[in-house]
Amino acid sequence: MNDAVYTPAQASAVADLPLKAVHKLIDGRLIRPKRMKVGREFQRFLSQEQLVYLRLEAEGVRLLPLSTRREVAKAVESSPEIDMVCLSEGSAVMIQVKTVRLEVEQQLLRLKAAQQMTTSDPEVMHGMPVYRNTRIPVELVADMLADGVSVEEILEGYPALDRSNVELAPLFVRAFPRRGRPSQRPWAAKKPARVTRHAGALAG
Repeated sequence: MNDAVYTPAQASAVADLPLKAVHKLIDGRLIRPKRMKVGREFQRFLSQEQLVYLRLEAEGVRLLPLSTRREVAKAVESSPEIDMVCLSEGSAVMIQVKTVRLEVEQQLLRLKAAQQMTTSDPEVMHGMPVYRNTRIPVELVADMLADGVSVEEILEGYPALDRSNVELAPLFVRAFPRRGRPSQRPWAAKKPARVTRHAGALAG
């Protein structure tokens, strides 16, 4: 069994399930996280098997009756290598788990790559996570993607980045949200000129 644990935010990003839904499942005791002390406070952490269940929720298990969802969650957590869960006698209804597990494993690899591509230094961009060997905030790139700027445009404006760097930005920001985000971004006036001009043309 994999002993790695993940925060609710990381679980939300990997499972592609809203963070609010993750907390609701925890509070409803459908999944039961580990409580671990981090610094002066206790935090909740989820196992990889629980991430697999959360991904199943995102793919439609949430539409099943609560008792059935509990049955699925218990089966997935207690049998990490399970390929499918039979919901009725005679295997009339089955939920595929293997494919979802592979999806989660791939997302965890992407999450690891996202962590490795970033660094944080109080002396650089107010301590916000930036791409290694640059002063480019990861959150800036994620914001640009959310605003509709294409990967190609971002790469043109920031040649120090590669496609993987850009595509991993939303996953990183979702998995590692900043607390107390300021209402204004310090980089707001520093987007590449070519990208800014294109955005202006689209707005017009």
